[in-house]
Amino acid sequence: MHVPDGFIDAPISAATGVLAAGAVALSLRGARRELDERTAPLAGLVAAFIFAVQMLNFPVAAGTSGHLLGGALAAILVGPYTGVLCVSVVLLMQGLLFADGGLTALGVNITDMAVVTTVVAYAVFRGLVKVLPRTRRSITAAAFLSALLSVPAAACAFTLLYAVGGTTDVSLTKVATAMVGVHVLIGVGEAVITALTVGAVVAVRPDLVYGARGLRQRLKLRVGGELVDAEQPEPAAVRSHRPVWTAGIAASLVLAGVVSFYASADPDGLEKVARDQGIDRAAEEHAAAGSPLADYGVRDVEDARLSGGLAGVIGVGVTVVVGSGVFWAVRRRRTAPAPASASASAEVA
Repeated sequence: MHVPDGFIDAPISAATGVLAAGAVALSLRGARRELDERTAPLAGLVAAFIFAVQMLNFPVAAGTSGHLLGGALAAILVGPYTGVLCVSVVLLMQGLLFADGGLTALGVNITDMAVVTTVVAYAVFRGLVKVLPRTRRSITAAAFLSALLSVPAAACAFTLLYAVGGTTDVSLTKVATAMVGVHVLIGVGEAVITALTVGAVVAVRPDLVYGARGLRQRLKLRVGGELVDAEQPEPAAVRSHRPVWTAGIAASLVLAGVVSFYASADPDGLEKVARDQGIDRAAEEHAAAGSPLADYGVRDVEDARLSGGLAGVIGVGVTVVVGSGVFWAVRRRRTAPAPASASASAEVA
């Protein structure tokens, strides 16, 4: 659902740019509370994994494909604020390096694919886990449903933006119907990928899933014929995240470097709707069209399989480095010691 340059006019693109910048700034502040010793090392990995899986377009209908948006997955694994940052890092890397998603439309894409999907998915997820039994299966089921709903929500958001800032004269009813219809199908794929990933992590390291925290049932003991809460054990020392991080990076490299070659070549949902409805008449050439990695291939590498694989591996590497750097900086701000003057004032008081 990467919106190219030219689909949305300059005023609305600028307005969404301001909105996206505000959302990112708010997320940077909120992520300080989410990024602890468990989530901080994994946030960069989540961004890299989303980048890799977004290269795997899957068929959803005749001549149409879809790919992961990632907002639900990121929000559940590392928190909603950090989730917005994860998807935003991915979109920035895709736009700058791979000419995927217009640079003037970056605000549109962050608003639609990072903010809307994350907010909708996490709101649905939190509502579901409050009413479902407190089990690992419930976490996986809630992840499935929240991801399923987040994709058509993003399609509705794009339709709304197009209604106020579209650059072609087309039927909004047809655009809305086509966008929501195809993205409901894409949402099924999103839900499956999200549920499988969250379920896999919950199965081996539930402590690393942000959305699963605090869901453990308290142990009950029968004393004198009545059930009372058992004394809770002291929390165990934080386990190493290194095995999960290593496995995640390896999976991302394989998906981006090998499996992506077999992804569907059909246009994704937005591309298909734009082509059918004539929206793509206003598309402009990407400012980074001359990038050595444009269109997910390495320039001057003639073998298509090798070119795409190298581009995917480079993308995963750059995304994990940039993402980890951002999250390390945010985490450092959280753990920075208070200024000496503040400490002195506190002692005097």
